[in-house]
Amino acid sequence: MKAERTNTMKVGTKIGAAIGGLVFLVFGLVPGFYFGSYGTLLVLSHLAGGSVEPTTIVRMLTVVGIMLGIFCTGAVSIVLGSVFGTAMGYAVDVVGSFGRAKETAEANAHNLS
Repeated sequence: MKAERTNTMKVGTKIGAAIGGLVFLVFGLVPGFYFGSYGTLLVLSHLAGGSVEPTTIVRMLTVVGIMLGIFCTGAVSIVLGSVFGTAMGYAVDVVGSFGRAKETAEANAHNLS
């Protein structure tokens, strides 16, 4: 039963990660882009002490911030999907073990009589 439980957890984790990736592509790509660029411009304006001019360095740092925002949003989506999938795999295993435990007890009682 240990191998079955491990397999159930692995499958749940993989399915959850795939669902998390799809959720990221549908709902997380635009917010990652937005928050990455906004966060970068906010940090740069605080560092510069005021508004920033659209120079080449500012634009390059904004692109790096956008990539970082998209990467972080994707990582969070995939990790949360994996955790959710593992929890669902565990729940499926627990619910499935209730029926197995009862059948085993009935079979042992039947074999003893």
